[in-house]
Amino acid sequence: MITPSNAATVQQSTRQVADGLMNSADKAIDASRSYANHALDAADEKIHAFQNKVEPALDRLASKAQAMAQQSLDMAGQAKDKAKESMSRATAATSRYVSDKPVQSVLMAAAVGAAVALLVSAAYGRDSR
Repeated sequence: MITPSNAATVQQSTRQVADGLMNSADKAIDASRSYANHALDAADEKIHAFQNKVEPALDRLASKAQAMAQQSLDMAGQAKDKAKESMSRATAATSRYVSDKPVQSVLMAAAVGAAVALLVSAAYGRDSR
């Protein structure tokens, strides 16, 4: 039979057990929190180490790409200058030839015009069939 003094003892024992469980739960939570913090710190260190290894390689690649792009632009500029110079020489040579031999120049131009007209006519005739 439960007496008032037994009930008080049972209640006190229950409180002690509950307090013990609460303390154990608090310790488990603190231990879990500590473990999680250590794991996050370790992951953060690994990420920074990886980043420190990757960034220089990316910088080198970007620098090489920029150098190649500049080299391509320089080469295109040189090719343009050479083509311009070649065209100027051809224009000068053509002008000299026309001024030195005007009759032959007119005859050659007429022959080229006639050949182009024949090619266009033949191509047009083939398409209309």
